[in-house]
Amino acid sequence: MTLAIVLAADAPAASLPTRSGEHLADRLADQLRRAGAHEVRHAAGLDELADLVDAATQPVLVTGADLVAHTAVLRHLATSPVGPTVALVLTDPPGDGHTAVREERGQVVGAGPAQALDGEATGVFGGALRVGVDDLPSLAAAARAAAAGVVPVGAPSAAAPPPAGPAVDRLFAGLAGLGVLTFAQRVRLLVAHRVGDPAGLAAAEAAVAAVDEDRAELKLSVKERDDFFTTFFVSTWSPYVTKASAKLGLGPTAVTMISVAFAVAAAVLFGTGGRLALVAGAVLLYLGFVLDCVDGQVARYTRHFSAWGGWLDTMADRAKEYVVYAGLGYGATQAGFRYGWALAIAAITLQTVRHMTDTWYGVLHDEAARRPKAVGTAGGGIGDKLNAASNRVQADTGSVSYWLKRTVVFPIGERWALIAITVALFGPLVSLYAVLAWGVLAFAYTGALRTLRARWMRVPVLDTVDATLHRDDGPLARFLPALRPVGPLALAVVAALGPAALLVAALLTRDGAEVPRWAVPVALLVLLVAGLGAGATHAGPLDWLVPAALRAGEFLFAIAVGVVGDVPPWLIFGYVFVLTLHHYDLTARLEKRQSAPPLHGGTLGWEGRSVLLALAAIVGFAGIGMATLGTYLLVVFVGSVALAWVVLPARAARASVGLVGAGGRSPG
Repeated sequence: MTLAIVLAADAPAASLPTRSGEHLADRLADQLRRAGAHEVRHAAGLDELADLVDAATQPVLVTGADLVAHTAVLRHLATSPVGPTVALVLTDPPGDGHTAVREERGQVVGAGPAQALDGEATGVFGGALRVGVDDLPSLAAAARAAAAGVVPVGAPSAAAPPPAGPAVDRLFAGLAGLGVLTFAQRVRLLVAHRVGDPAGLAAAEAAVAAVDEDRAELKLSVKERDDFFTTFFVSTWSPYVTKASAKLGLGPTAVTMISVAFAVAAAVLFGTGGRLALVAGAVLLYLGFVLDCVDGQVARYTRHFSAWGGWLDTMADRAKEYVVYAGLGYGATQAGFRYGWALAIAAITLQTVRHMTDTWYGVLHDEAARRPKAVGTAGGGIGDKLNAASNRVQADTGSVSYWLKRTVVFPIGERWALIAITVALFGPLVSLYAVLAWGVLAFAYTGALRTLRARWMRVPVLDTVDATLHRDDGPLARFLPALRPVGPLALAVVAALGPAALLVAALLTRDGAEVPRWAVPVALLVLLVAGLGAGATHAGPLDWLVPAALRAGEFLFAIAVGVVGDVPPWLIFGYVFVLTLHHYDLTARLEKRQSAPPLHGGTLGWEGRSVLLALAAIVGFAGIGMATLGTYLLVVFVGSVALAWVVLPARAARASVGLVGAGGRSPG
């Protein structure tokens, strides 16, 4: 539910008659209702708006009364999934008193008079914003401060006084001054303009009428910037599938599940072998990837976003890819290659560790955008030059260097295309080799450049979240003393070396002498060194790599125990696959700003799981131990999913209905 407020203060255009004969403010109110607002109120001034916000228990959509736009623009703002608080940002030249905006990575990092931004403005406030429930107190404070012409309480002491101009601009500048994290909603293909006189109103209405709103929305369902394969081999025709899916009533979740079915069928065909089966599997894999793009396009086209849908899409993407690796590993083994499953295990481990670095580097960049003054404090150097070069390439959309940069990192579209082509032409073994070769090169390239840029940024990120949760520490790690002088990253890297050495030793002695029985506990002790960093502050410029290093250490230890204990390779793959589900659940929740999984405490932590595997290997039951622990973790994962997305929401809904039935006010 959303409350919409039309702020008519200091907006002479509010009473201008539109083409339909109604006043502009009244037409805006009607558009807000059609955009999904459950209640629309008019506020004559900022104090009245503050009173309305004080009583609100749902997100609030605020617009000035001088906005002429497609209804879809307001609907996109009201339903934007990028964050709880979102502001409309235009490329129009700023009018009298309009607030200029500076944004980085989609976040508003500066707002105020254009001259106050020192020529770094990237747009102008569009006169409309949606404010999440948690930010409503700040919105009310900004409104009262703007009404009184003072700096909002809680704003930095150096904050400039609220600028003169329309009330909605002063409101937004005050909200930004309070440090509220606000995302920018850009207008593309559709039309939105702020007007101040009859001539401006007539021109804006003509521009709105000249655009087919539904056709524009269908085009907008495709990501503005995507990777090479997706852009030229999927997005050229996927909107037709999106339109058909919407007409058939298929929601994003249904499309996601069909995509999963296609990927599973492709994996089965890859495992079956035979040229016809491999080609058919490659075609299904391509179509599955098309549907993987379509589910997001359907969500954007129909504006059906949900936390569940976002989580499911993230989890399904990884699960599909890893099921395909399993099919390739089985197919290569069936074709007579002894180490087919080993290559599949290497592929799933490499991609998971890569994805962990991708996730946390994204968090790092977002945090750097929120604190732009921290960027460059190292005095320039190679990191500064790399950052400037990267920005230049990204800005040169469509150039050869732009596409090379987007392709060399081996994104999901390129991975699926490489698998489909190589498996159809050469078979599963070559496909796995190709994925590993390109994956290693991409990991080395991105890892080196990101490390250099991160050292230049010097922005910590793990100290801004629950580090214990995202490290995936269990009770044992939290019990260990903190070895602060060394640093958590150095400890995590050293810890991963023990399992790596054990795995190498196990592989080298595979056909000869057995690995000594004391090797497993020694490798475990080395792995547990990472626990000495659990209680340390994760404020180093490279500590964003800690989760990936811990994942690498745990995965390598599990694989090494499996090799030492003669565990069937498919079982090792299955255990690692279950671990990836657990870890992707954590990162998906991080990206969606959600709390820990309900049963997270039952997952034992990376060190608890490793200790249990080591004990099973020492007593000679590595296979049984791995199967039992993997099954237990899968049950916990499924239980967490059921609790988080079915049981707890249903319980909250019943409680809400109970409050309303008892005469109380619904919290939603």
